[in-house]
Amino acid sequence: MTQELTRKRAERSAGARSLASNPPWHWLALAAILLLSAFLNLYDLMGEGYANYYYSAAVKNMLTSPYNFFFVSFDVGFVSVDKPPLGLWIQAASAYLFGFTGLSVLLPQAIAGVLSVALLHHLVRRTFGSVAGLLAALALALTPIVVATSRNNTMDMLVVLAVLLAAWAFLAAAERGSLGLLLLGAVMVGIGFNVKTLQAFLVLPAFYLLYLLAARTDLWRRLLHLGIATVVLLAVSLSWALAVDLTPSDQRPYVGGSEGDSALNLAFGYNGLERLLGREQPGGPPGGGEPGGGKAAEKAPDAKAEDQGGAPKGGPGGGPDGPGGGGPGGIGENGEPGPLRLLNQQNAGQIGWLLPLAVIGLLAAGSQRRPRLPLGPRHAALTMWGTWLFTAAAYFSISGYGHRHYLVMLAPAVAALVGIGAVALWRDYRSPGWRGWLLPLTLTGMAAVQAYVLFDYPVWRAWMIPAVAGLCLVAAGVLTFARLLPSSRVRSYAVGVAVAGVLTLLAAPAAWAAYDVLSSQGGGGLPAAGPRPAEEEGGPGGPGGPGGPPRGGGPGGSGGEADPVLMEYLQANKGDATYLVAGPSSMPLSPIILGTDEPVINLGGFMGRDPAVTPEELTGLLNEGAVRFFLLQDRERMEEMRAEQEASGGTAGGPPPGGPPGADNESVTWVQDNCEKVPEELWKSPEEEEEQGGGGPGGPGRAQALYDCGIGGS
Repeated sequence: MTQELTRKRAERSAGARSLASNPPWHWLALAAILLLSAFLNLYDLMGEGYANYYYSAAVKNMLTSPYNFFFVSFDVGFVSVDKPPLGLWIQAASAYLFGFTGLSVLLPQAIAGVLSVALLHHLVRRTFGSVAGLLAALALALTPIVVATSRNNTMDMLVVLAVLLAAWAFLAAAERGSLGLLLLGAVMVGIGFNVKTLQAFLVLPAFYLLYLLAARTDLWRRLLHLGIATVVLLAVSLSWALAVDLTPSDQRPYVGGSEGDSALNLAFGYNGLERLLGREQPGGPPGGGEPGGGKAAEKAPDAKAEDQGGAPKGGPGGGPDGPGGGGPGGIGENGEPGPLRLLNQQNAGQIGWLLPLAVIGLLAAGSQRRPRLPLGPRHAALTMWGTWLFTAAAYFSISGYGHRHYLVMLAPAVAALVGIGAVALWRDYRSPGWRGWLLPLTLTGMAAVQAYVLFDYPVWRAWMIPAVAGLCLVAAGVLTFARLLPSSRVRSYAVGVAVAGVLTLLAAPAAWAAYDVLSSQGGGGLPAAGPRPAEEEGGPGGPGGPGGPPRGGGPGGSGGEADPVLMEYLQANKGDATYLVAGPSSMPLSPIILGTDEPVINLGGFMGRDPAVTPEELTGLLNEGAVRFFLLQDRERMEEMRAEQEASGGTAGGPPPGGPPGADNESVTWVQDNCEKVPEELWKSPEEEEEQGGGGPGGPGRAQALYDCGIGGS
């Protein structure tokens, strides 16, 4: 008992010394890292335009009434966005304070990215010291997918900030055996759930295991505390979903993306199991193409245009963070599932640069001291970060589909373990024994890993592989030479060499993170960082390489903007109708919402598969004269394209598998059967027709027609 008390006092004393022993340069270094993060996240943020048009259009409509705000309605109350409300509420609050612009919508995520860097520094420094905290903060600030996601409105950085706050609460709760802090952590995870549903729950195994093994209280009290925390977690997480489901369906919008008009189904089905197991996409093209905006969307590392939201090359790029991306089964942007998925061409440039170093660092730091229960601060933190890393890595390796920006959930654990591991490897290097060789061996191995990632980019590999591999190998050689010599003077230079070697490993991630910030490329609707590989359509990525339309988008399809001739025709001819136009999905409607202040109707939700407006309700709207025009798929043109495709035996230029958005929507079919087409020359600009290959907004895969239910409509 006396030895145990002595051990605990020593650990607390070590932690206190760590907090108090920051060198004079520490705060200057932290300020520089935070300024770097702010620059990467905020520089020319206005140039991103509206980024993800789907979410931006929803925010604009949410500002029109408390009803639309609470239910996160995409249009004016017919269908909601397929996500929970909190992230969109924060964006709407920013737009309300600063005026609705692309910048005001993107600003919360950019700020959340900087705050996450500062918070990670605190979490690592409090236990492992200043150097580890600074390295972890720098690694997070330079993680490519963190920068790309911080400059987009897909809301993932808000989840990261929420779970990092929860991590602080769980660590403090374990150190003190505090139920109050534990409940605070549960509340923060519940807040993250109300931003991106089950994505926030990826960290729960790490947090629960941390408290179970490290809390300063007896086992039964730990279990009781975790049980109470689970009740609080579920209450906070499901509060909005239950409020929506308990509201009669005729008094709220249809819950977009759900089966059975249920917010709970949306959370655990569409945004839950379907992401793990994958799904077919009967209601739309692979990838759920939605208008992106701001920047090019066809820069995905693999050559599939649909990986950036299903838009064909030259069409509206990027999509919201809905399911799909990829072919049937929805494998998505991340490539085929497997144990090396995080190091494949799609993902390695986003998160994989430092992943092996994080694993080695975890093993090195964890093995330097023997753990005892309850775990001390060091092993408690390592348990949390290690479980976070392996849980998230396992999920992203086997999930049925997803988008690359989901990988941002891995970034805090990777960055924390890079900082912790680098310091642990240095400590081993200074001690006698075989562990002293781990640092030079790790630098050599990491040089090989980064060369492997860079090999797909000829312009970059020509100079970056020699630079990164050369510097790492020189550092490893010097460290090896210094260890073989007994001279203390030689060894005194080793610390500088070790620092140079570790910082060299951050060069490639920094280049990928800065590429879209400083060039004309960007994430569009679905954020991703870095240049495109050589084999992708469009040629090798690199400085000056092709990449798509200019930042901020452009007229017509390339930037996802609405055709001005269409807008002029609709506004001139809608008469006394309440709604400017109705559409099958968010794809044709998002640019119209952003380009006008006119209300629109979304008949089918994000992908066009939601029965948001029934034929009976549509008939009532027509009888009231509330809506006249419908921008839908041109059924005849789609049938012609399908016949041409079958005749040629190919797929290029044909309609997407499963039919276009709204193909199975009864209201869409009713309009196509009962209303007249408006001649294209009246509402489609020549530029639009030329850019879209005659297919209307969305390109030839989504040929559009304007239907008028006021002339000859029943």
